[in-house]
Amino acid sequence: MRILAIETSCDDTAAAVVEGGRVIRSNVVASQTAVHQKFGGVVPEIASRKHLEWLTPVVEVAMEQAALNFGDLDAIAVTYGPGLVGPLLVGVSSAKAMAYALNLPLAAVNHLEGHIYANFLEHADIEFPALVLIVSGGHTDLVLMSGHGEYRLVGQTRDDAAGEAFDKVARFLELGYPGGPVIEQAGTSGDPEAIALPRAWLGADSLEFSFSGLKTAVISFVQKERAAGRAVSMADLAASFQWAVVEVLVEKTLAAARQFEISTILAAGGVAANQCLRFQLTRRSEAQGIRLRFPAPALCTDNAAMIGCAGFYRLQRGAGAAMTLNAKPNLSFNDEINDM
Repeated sequence: MRILAIETSCDDTAAAVVEGGRVIRSNVVASQTAVHQKFGGVVPEIASRKHLEWLTPVVEVAMEQAALNFGDLDAIAVTYGPGLVGPLLVGVSSAKAMAYALNLPLAAVNHLEGHIYANFLEHADIEFPALVLIVSGGHTDLVLMSGHGEYRLVGQTRDDAAGEAFDKVARFLELGYPGGPVIEQAGTSGDPEAIALPRAWLGADSLEFSFSGLKTAVISFVQKERAAGRAVSMADLAASFQWAVVEVLVEKTLAAARQFEISTILAAGGVAANQCLRFQLTRRSEAQGIRLRFPAPALCTDNAAMIGCAGFYRLQRGAGAAMTLNAKPNLSFNDEINDM
């Protein structure tokens, strides 16, 4: 099955062709990062207009790189939520039009499920049940996956997601956008133990996350130091903040694995590209005999290949979408579970 997939949930215009749910024939991403950097974050109206401008050329390039004609396709897959409503509508409308014109089945993919399936593009040895840590700009979730399309949400953030905290702290420190990569770079030469920052454990057995207080602690620390006339080491602060986020992510993920007796962990989402998280989670998982799988960094961030992979497995279990499909910007993982 050859699937043309479209991803426009935020500020990346992406199209890919995936064959058999595993083979990436093409994976094209047009990034809008440079467009939004001067605003310190994504401007939804600008993102929507750029998707309208770029989607058709991106699809054409994806088809050219896959060396296929539209008549060679077997299905269309598209992200329908969660995300920004304008960008989502651009992708959903285009996918529906192509599916209708080509008389092809349509797969509607939850963006979070897409991040999970980035792992299946690279790892053929994934065994169920698995515990999934989803860490992105808008989400920090722990999900039990007992099979394809079989999910149970066991932990989530109460406020800021990990990636959101990175973005907000980076904006306050005037380091740039997106926050994750710039803080990681700024902290390369820093001491992660130099500045004592809080961790929100939320109780001994809690699998929930909270990063809002950590973000506030960083702001308060900087304001206090500057008011006292003391210089703040950006390298130490960035490294200490990053470690405060990573430590909580690692500890709670491993706690969930122990609680549910899981021996396979999948990491997913843009923050899963963070090298500190990858190193610490790998080190701790190996020490406990847990199999850990990460996608390649390029597949952690938003892309359409992961949507094509997830779409393949949805169609395999008969979960196609109707032409009445609409964008769902506030789609949650619980909504997705209820739709199964």
